[in-house]
Amino acid sequence: MRLTVDRAIFVEALLPVGRAVSTRSIIPALSGIQLQAETGSLTLTATDGDISIRTKLPAEVESGGEIVVPGRLLADVARQLPTGDVSLVVDDSGLLAIDCGSAAFKLRLLPADDFPAIQPVSGLKVTLPVSEFSETIDQVARSASRDETRPHLTGILLSVDGDKLRSVATDSYRLAVRTTKIGEPVSERIEANVPARALQEATKISEGHDTLEITLTDRQISFEVGETLLVSRLIDGQFPDFEQLLPDSYEHELDIDVSELFDAVKRVSLLAQRNTPLKVALTDGELEVSAQTTDIGEARETIPAPDFSGDDLEIGFNPDFLREGLDSVHTDRATFKLISAFRPGLIVAGDDDEFMYLVMPIRLNT
Repeated sequence: MRLTVDRAIFVEALLPVGRAVSTRSIIPALSGIQLQAETGSLTLTATDGDISIRTKLPAEVESGGEIVVPGRLLADVARQLPTGDVSLVVDDSGLLAIDCGSAAFKLRLLPADDFPAIQPVSGLKVTLPVSEFSETIDQVARSASRDETRPHLTGILLSVDGDKLRSVATDSYRLAVRTTKIGEPVSERIEANVPARALQEATKISEGHDTLEITLTDRQISFEVGETLLVSRLIDGQFPDFEQLLPDSYEHELDIDVSELFDAVKRVSLLAQRNTPLKVALTDGELEVSAQTTDIGEARETIPAPDFSGDDLEIGFNPDFLREGLDSVHTDRATFKLISAFRPGLIVAGDDDEFMYLVMPIRLNT
């Protein structure tokens, strides 16, 4: 293999691919990046067994070939190279020689035969505006569980029906639902539980592009934008019937200034330590946020709640969950729906309730 690439383009291509390099696999090749050189182009691929990322960049190729190079080391070396053209040559001793300006490196190769083939996904296709897709994942991904003992909750349930994409995530303590309009309606309903990490990586490879193409099969999903392809496995296991978690009606519906309540929650949460709940107290025309941690102190802040009337209501929430829910609302105003101190609260925002965030209460010590 002998080729030349532009250093800046090479580094830019290594960024997304490097995020799929495995750091835990017992297979050495999965800690590497595969380089495939053919006339006019160099293809970079990495996989950790769960997600795979491949991208292609222009190159002057004198002789083609296929090798696997330690991924993190290759990326580190490329970032430190001076500006200019980078020469990549597999020498007679089987090392990859990297030369750029006065800098020269030689890297040992990994077993290429152990690197799995990454095949494009062929199935149902959906095209989405990148801006809508990225906002959707940003809003719901933080509600996905990080508990690997409950893998079915570590994903985001994507459902496409007609011209709408619905994205749902829950860790059983909170639930986020976002409904997004798509460009071209689909002829049949599509549903898949996709790892949250894969969707977050898909938003990163989409940066700077207008549209993203999603292809889905029974076991895999792919995201393609420009010259970059991301392929991910789907999650096995039954995703919860989230609609059963949403109460049919609420006793109170408050129109809130999102940033005002978010700032109050953020400030008062400083005193909600050692698993202390954040207390939301509602009286006629007022909403008070407070927290008290023994041996540390207490804080409280009051904001207007003109929509509230009737019997006083006190309810406790996990401060991080409530704050993250408010931070996920991308509108100036939202509706905060409550039933009682022992039932979940719901934040609803956007046209046609396009974003919903349900958060379970925490019992207050009385």
